[in-house]
Amino acid sequence: RDLCSRGIRLAGKMRSDVIDLLDTYVEQQGLDASASVAAVEGVPMAAVERWDELTGTQRLLENLMAYRAFRALLAQMLEEQQEQLGEADAALGQALTAVLLQVSAFIYHLEELLRLESRGPPSEEGTGPPPASHLGLFERKLRGLGVLRELAQWAVRSARDLRQLSRTSPGSSSAPSPADSP
Repeated sequence: RDLCSRGIRLAGKMRSDVIDLLDTYVEQQGLDASASVAAVEGVPMAAVERWDELTGTQRLLENLMAYRAFRALLAQMLEEQQEQLGEADAALGQALTAVLLQVSAFIYHLEELLRLESRGPPSEEGTGPPPASHLGLFERKLRGLGVLRELAQWAVRSARDLRQLSRTSPGSSSAPSPADSP
């Protein structure tokens, strides 16, 4: 329960920081905050059908896979940002770095929870950075917007998943009853 509570706080802080970063990103990139962004390759979707049917372990594994993907995507965004703006916009680079560190810390936290579930985290094979993109500048900006929006949604989902996990008995991976689902 303590690890779940700490994870919920981490997810809440991360969401708050991602929302702040989104505002800065939109402003710095000259984008419209209401711009529609298609699904971004490599960005896992937080929305899930049959959420209440997932076991605790399935929730943790999906979160882990998503945040590993976000870590690679954020690192790529940070690299592109540094190439694009150089040191001209240190604030955006610092905010991206801070969120990247939070994502890495959350990955570690999820791995610890999986160990407590008597299941070690899966290896990171195949979770490297996406292939070098050949996107134009505008497409990279939109991809970054999509990554940050979906990361904010994942932070909400992660908090819900951890709340659900904390309701189940320790070590239990059984699906919650429909009455327990949000």
